[in-house]
Amino acid sequence: MAELYVFMTVGSILGVLSTILLCFITAVLGGFLVRLQGLSTLMKAQDSLRTGKMPLNEIFNGFCIVIAGALLITPGFVTDIVGFLLLIPIFRVFLQQFLSKNASFRVNTGAHKRNTPNKDGEDVIEGHYERVDKATSTLDQPSKDD
Repeated sequence: MAELYVFMTVGSILGVLSTILLCFITAVLGGFLVRLQGLSTLMKAQDSLRTGKMPLNEIFNGFCIVIAGALLITPGFVTDIVGFLLLIPIFRVFLQQFLSKNASFRVNTGAHKRNTPNKDGEDVIEGHYERVDKATSTLDQPSKDD
């Protein structure tokens, strides 16, 4: 609703064509800045990996830049403001510090999946199988090349 209100207000002040042109200009400028910062962040991440460091800041910055790009190509002025804010490095540092203090994150890789006991207390191992009969098995049949 805020996006629509701001869009209509700017449209009534500047006119319809000027408002559409302004949206187009912000999308083009935003795309240029996203590309520039994205490439820079990618190069910093590669440098961190070469030196054996985990590129956590670069990953966060890259995520913010991708979100900024999506917001900047979306027509509207509120999304453009948020998108341009995400392109400001100082704002990303502030956002990263704020999230690290106030949010909790959990990574679930699924690599350490435990077996769950059934009601009898025995472990249940889930899996898939395929029954292959000897008569239909292609392993025992000679190939056409023999």
